Amino acid sequence: MSTQTFILPDLGEGLPEAEIVTWHVAEGDTVSVDQLMVSVETAKAVVDVPSPHNGVIKKLYAAEGDIVKTHSALVDFTVAGDVANEAPIVVVEESSDDSEEDEGTVVGKMQTSDVELVETVRIGSKRKRDRNKNKNLVSAANASSGSAVNQSTNGKFKAAPSIRLAAKQQGINLAQVPATGKFGQVTQSDLRAFASRPQDVMAPQAGMASQFPGGGVLQRPASDTVFGEAERLRGPRRAMNQSMSASRDQVSQCTLFDDADIHYWAPGQDISARILRAVVAGAYAAPELNAWFDSENGTRTMHEHVDVAMAVDTPSGLIVPVLRNVQSKNLQELRADLNNIKVATKNRTVSPADMAKPTITLSNFGMMAGRYATPVIVPPMVTIIGTGGLRHDVVAVMGGIEAHKRIPLSLTFDHRCITGGEACQFLAAMIKDLEKAF
Repeated sequence: MSTQTFILPDLGEGLPEAEIVTWHVAEGDTVSVDQLMVSVETAKAVVDVPSPHNGVIKKLYAAEGDIVKTHSALVDFTVAGDVANEAPIVVVEESSDDSEEDEGTVVGKMQTSDVELVETVRIGSKRKRDRNKNKNLVSAANASSGSAVNQSTNGKFKAAPSIRLAAKQQGINLAQVPATGKFGQVTQSDLRAFASRPQDVMAPQAGMASQFPGGGVLQRPASDTVFGEAERLRGPRRAMNQSMSASRDQVSQCTLFDDADIHYWAPGQDISARILRAVVAGAYAAPELNAWFDSENGTRTMHEHVDVAMAVDTPSGLIVPVLRNVQSKNLQELRADLNNIKVATKNRTVSPADMAKPTITLSNFGMMAGRYATPVIVPPMVTIIGTGGLRHDVVAVMGGIEAHKRIPLSLTFDHRCITGGEACQFLAAMIKDLEKAF
């Protein structure tokens, strides 16, 4: 018998840490190679980690909700015999069928379903006590009714990100959904069963207000928001905090604003694909903006390829997948890439590799609200473009006036390494390409 220590591997492109979401084993459990051991969340992706050994769990070095540094000790195993022939940890990505549950990013060759979950964990000295109390409640509910009541003592619950999003879209309060999944989490089947109940037991539809002829009190939509309690930022919001803090400390930002007149576009133009093409036109006119800047060494790296990070807003925070080699694709191919991003973001199947090493960022915040903004650069990139909501503006034409549809543009650049003239060249090239009528 010997003790083997398993360290947390690098689950992405040099990611420094991960958060423990859920342990699927406990100290004293007997495990086999590739058995699901723990679910962790990196900067923006949920990852399942299997056991690398056959043996017994001797020690867990972290609790749910803890942040673990990459290459730090995670688990001690008591193993028998030679472990040299046991399979090493490798990272593979499982495909996801839209009709099935979210499988996310998987480490090791295994099937996952509803065991991938996200749980908000209390901070401070009460965290472990609350978690143990919640587990006891779930066990008691399973024993008495065969299904877990999806509520804990602090009103929180377990559900995969895709389940949370589906519930929000349907206006369902997950705390009211009986859970039958492993470890007391809500499954897609639980959500469908709850949604098929008579309307009078359903939670109010999200976004619906009370009818108030002549004025009345608005009813708050159903949600899992916890009010009046300090919660630690986690997952995408924690990553956003880190990147925005780095931007504040490292970048000298300046923003240009202008509009592209698309009044003469042919019918059926794909706006998002056209904007991506215009980013390439800007990068060709001013390659200095499609670059990385190393402030410590005072060096700049310009890129031939244009890899665009697309900032997508989700209930959990920003997810920023990357469209690769935009410069080599036509409008139809760009649309296909955009559709793939939408599906992957919705299902939370975006892996760390899918978000690594962009050369420039595009934020289409105008799809929700806003005309102009000062979007924030994430180093080492030096440029981010923001597109606002389309507007019909009154413009002067040959001594008269007309109403034209226009796209508001906001271009933020790092003034430490980019001149104002270069930024203007980039934005002018974008506008020129967007105003083509084809």
